[in-house]
Amino acid sequence: MAESDRTRVSVLLADVSVGLELEFLALAREFNATLNRKGYGRDEVVRDEGVPLRFYTIRTWIDADAAERCHGDVELQRLTTRLFQIARVTQVINGAKRADPTRLLDDDRRAHIEPDRRTGFDRRVKNVGGLQGDRRNRRDRRLGPRRLRERPGDVDLVGAARRARQHADAAFSNFKVGAALETADGTVVTGCNIENATYGLTMCAERVAMFKALSEGHRAFTRIAIVADTEAPTPPCGACRQILWEFGGNLEIKLGNLTKEGATHRLRDLLPLPFDARLL
Repeated sequence: MAESDRTRVSVLLADVSVGLELEFLALAREFNATLNRKGYGRDEVVRDEGVPLRFYTIRTWIDADAAERCHGDVELQRLTTRLFQIARVTQVINGAKRADPTRLLDDDRRAHIEPDRRTGFDRRVKNVGGLQGDRRNRRDRRLGPRRLRERPGDVDLVGAARRARQHADAAFSNFKVGAALETADGTVVTGCNIENATYGLTMCAERVAMFKALSEGHRAFTRIAIVADTEAPTPPCGACRQILWEFGGNLEIKLGNLTKEGATHRLRDLLPLPFDARLL
């Protein structure tokens, strides 16, 4: 027990973009050198022999305090931003997370209560047929944060965006949009467009999702799905592209409508020559 207090391990899974393996490995070496130099811990990168573009980063922390200082370190945040621009990263193990006694108590209480599967926010507003809720077709009826974290990489992100769209407040345009933003640890944060009588204060679904995720403490993101009821998939507007780039980097953008998925893009292709903090 005493040893586990001194040394904690986190494991990240990185799926590197084609042709960027050498850049990823160089970035990993720089990250490890910085961890050592600042006394936070050390990094070891292992390639998945079955998947050439997949790597596992095993991060050994000195202690939980060192991990917290690392996450707040501006230099390492810049390296992390570069990492998320060249790879899709999923946190497999977070051994540096402090235990929350209050949360553990709540979880223990819930474990002894039979939940009502059709109450509160779990209740579907509208019956949209059997396909989305048919587990025989490998589709989950409800994509809450707990289920998403338990099954990283197996997320119907477009489906989550469709459900988020149902909550849009588009009284003036009747143009409802839903967005689902995936964070680095597999959590999905959704958003919908919220219109205003002055029009200029209207907020798009993509920005709602991003701002909500940031307000909940997320700082690293992998992809976002955007859904509208148009025949052709609707890409994000210019303002949303700017916000997504500044806080999410080169995200994967999945577009879709109410019945099918459309094209997938990289944000740098939708926002060439972006303006960001590097130009200030």
